[in-house]
Amino acid sequence: MKKNLLAILFILLLSSSVTEAQRLRARWRAYRYEWSAGIGATNFLGELGGANQIGTDGFKDLEISTTRPALSLGLRYKISPGIAIHSHLTYGQVRGDDKLTTEQFRKNRNLNFKSNIFEFNANFELALLSSREGGIYRLRGVKRNSTFEASMYVFAGIGVFHFNPKGELNKKWYELQPLGTEGQGISPARSKYKRTQICIPIGFGGRYFFSRRWGVGVELGIRKTFTDYIDDVSKTYYDNTAISQANGPDAAALADPSILEYPVGNVGSQRGDPSDKDAYMFMIFSLHYKLRTGRSNFPIF
Repeated sequence: MKKNLLAILFILLLSSSVTEAQRLRARWRAYRYEWSAGIGATNFLGELGGANQIGTDGFKDLEISTTRPALSLGLRYKISPGIAIHSHLTYGQVRGDDKLTTEQFRKNRNLNFKSNIFEFNANFELALLSSREGGIYRLRGVKRNSTFEASMYVFAGIGVFHFNPKGELNKKWYELQPLGTEGQGISPARSKYKRTQICIPIGFGGRYFFSRRWGVGVELGIRKTFTDYIDDVSKTYYDNTAISQANGPDAAALADPSILEYPVGNVGSQRGDPSDKDAYMFMIFSLHYKLRTGRSNFPIF
C-alpha cells in the first residue's frame, strides 16, 4: 500500500512539473517578439581630445565632457527562453577636440571634429540570470504574486554604420572627407576612406518587466570598428601647400590648425595612430513592449 501511494505521489509530482514546464514554454512562445525604444548617451574613443596624458588605448582615454544624447529603436525575437536576436537602429553624435586636453602634443595639434553616427545592427543575446514570478491567468477571488520578469544578458553581433566627420574653422563646420586632410585623393598612395563601415557591437544589459507586456531596460555596448577615420585623423601630415592647391585654403587650414608658437604639422610627422582603430559606445535606457504571437509565429499588432 505504501509503495502504491509513493508511486502515485511521484506520478503527480512529475505530472505537475511537466505541466508547469509546458506552461512556461507556452508563455515565452506567446510573447516572443518585443519592441523597444530608448534614449541615452554616446561617446567616442579615437585620436582627438581624450585624457590629460599621452594618447592611450581604451577607456583610460575617455573624455566625459564630449558625451552626447543618443536615440534607439529595436525589435527583439526570442529563439529560446535564454537566447534572442535583437536588432537596433541607433543614432548618436560623437565629438573630439584637442582643446579639451592638457597633453602638450594634442593641445598644440589643435584638431577638432564632430560626426553623426547612424547604425543598424543585429545582436545575439545570451541570458546570464533570469527570474519570473506570478501566473499568466487572472482568476477572480484568487490572490497571487505580482507578475514580473527580470533578466541580465550579454550580447555580440554585427552592424553597419555611417559617419561623416566635420571640422570647425572660423565658427563654420566643413565636411572633412572631401577635403583630403591627409592627402587622400591627392597622393596616389592615399585613397579616400569610405564613410559607411562595418562594426562589431559587444556589451551587456538588463531588463525588468513589471507586467505581462511592459518593461524597462538598460544596455551598455562598445562598437569595435575597422576604420581609423571616424574623426578624420589617422596617419601623418601631408604637404599643406599641395592640399591648398588641390582643395583650397580652408582644406589646408583644417588639415593643420596647429598653434603657431608650437607647430606640429611638418610633412610626414605624426598626425594620428593608424594601428589603433576608432571605437564608439552607446548607453541606452529603454522602454519595452511585448507583442503577442499568433499561430503563424508572427506577431499580432
